[in-house]
Amino acid sequence: MSNPLTPGILAGKRVLVTGSSRGVGADTVSYFAEAGASVVINYRNKEARAVKLADRLRAEGATAITVGADLTEAASVARLFETIRAEFGGLDILVLNASGGMESGMAADYALTLNRDAQVDLLTAALPLLQPGSRVVFVTSHQAHFIRTTETMPEYEPVALSKRAGEDALRAMIPELTENGIDFVVVSGDMIEGTITATLLERANPGAISARKESAGRLYNVAEFAAEVAAAAVDPIPESHTRYVGDVSGFAPEPA
Repeated sequence: MSNPLTPGILAGKRVLVTGSSRGVGADTVSYFAEAGASVVINYRNKEARAVKLADRLRAEGATAITVGADLTEAASVARLFETIRAEFGGLDILVLNASGGMESGMAADYALTLNRDAQVDLLTAALPLLQPGSRVVFVTSHQAHFIRTTETMPEYEPVALSKRAGEDALRAMIPELTENGIDFVVVSGDMIEGTITATLLERANPGAISARKESAGRLYNVAEFAAEVAAAAVDPIPESHTRYVGDVSGFAPEPA
């Protein structure tokens, strides 16, 4: 997959992608770095992967740092932004990519804590570092974005509901963001082949991903979807503040 961003288009820009040690986040942060941005690779517990990615990007001439943070802990988030302020002085692009809720051994309310509360708290904490002209990108799925009008797999429903709650809470901040000259866009994608979520869903509901692929005609892979997320950070924002990636014909739109 080629980089969707023009070489050098992000020279001088500072970018944080949450959950970027692997998967969609790692490919997204790589596209940004290759386009000239100084990037923050954030991880919760995959430090070795984050360091390996940062080393590769630096070897290619990019500026990259790694910062571990549990986004559900206020003190951890505060340290994340203290480090960014010290290293980069601010942020121009914030990609809210980290999510979860299907992991085993977590509290019953973990999905809502991470996918709604932590997203709002993170953006609120980031506001002092975001300058006029900066952009916030929230990454979600069609299954979450359309959960009010279209049922999803039972195994994914708690995550979908929490992701939609997070999207709603972030959209409620748009007036404040606009007042501060900060753009906001949601990237909603279909199930992505090769992601942790797809793997867990397939394990819980064998055949679920192949069935969705047959229904949609195709599913994006990790690199392809990451390219759309990266492009959303620079492309014009739709009036709805929503960029759709992949087929949406099987999802009922929300009432106007």
